[in-house]
Amino acid sequence: MPEYQILVISALSFAMIAAALIAIAHTNIIRSIVAFAVSSICLASLFFLLSSPFAGALELTIGAGLVTVLFLVALILSGGEETEVSS
Repeated sequence: MPEYQILVISALSFAMIAAALIAIAHTNIIRSIVAFAVSSICLASLFFLLSSPFAGALELTIGAGLVTVLFLVALILSGGEETEVSS
């Protein structure tokens, strides 16, 4: 394995762990969901770099679906209702 690939894998691993810790520790739910999405993208990238494209594609699709559901739940919990705007 080339040296630059080890550096990229190490950087992606660090970014994934940092994003996961931010997702756990953050009190703002939207920022936490975005951090989870970044963590999922980093994990999928690691799978692709480690020659496992099926696992990477699966992580991208499952992660995207999970982030979508989390955004919808966050909007419902935060009271994101439609309001009329007077013109």
